[in-house]
Amino acid sequence: MSRIGNLPIILPEGIEFTISEGNNITIKSSKGELTKVFSQDLKIIYNQESREISVSRDSNDKNIRALHGLTRQLLFNMVVGLDKGFVKELELVGVGYRANCQGQKLELTLGYSHNIIFEIPKEVKVEAINEKGSNPRIKLSSSDNELLGLVAAKIRSLRKPEPYKGKGVRYVGEQIRRKAGKTAAAK
Repeated sequence: MSRIGNLPIILPEGIEFTISEGNNITIKSSKGELTKVFSQDLKIIYNQESREISVSRDSNDKNIRALHGLTRQLLFNMVVGLDKGFVKELELVGVGYRANCQGQKLELTLGYSHNIIFEIPKEVKVEAINEKGSNPRIKLSSSDNELLGLVAAKIRSLRKPEPYKGKGVRYVGEQIRRKAGKTAAAK
């Protein structure tokens, strides 16, 4: 019995929901449009009077049970993304680390011998925040949670936080496990 999979999704006003052949779901709003194809082993039911989406399954097979909650949560993320949107912030910790953006190009100075120019997909909005006295931050926002997470993870992978000084690219609020450095040898 899936606790998450059985929860209904209530559509806010201004969002259109369509199901086409083969569990191809399209959700539209003023912020854009998201399309995803889901497994045909699950039934996605839309009640137009109550504006409610529900996901059900016929089989108790292990793989289908695993897809039940996942499918419901992916649908929920599509609805929330088109209603409110998602935001991720990254922080650049290190001396001389900087971020600048011109349009959809993000230029990063991360301590390498060259600057890194990262092309951001058009579905993701990027903003570089450079305030005096604090670490530079990169603010990413999108209606597609999956794409937003991929872009943020790719930027973080350009210089992962190291455990000794904590320098690198990290999510805002992320805790880095620190290690003790070398100690002097006793004679």
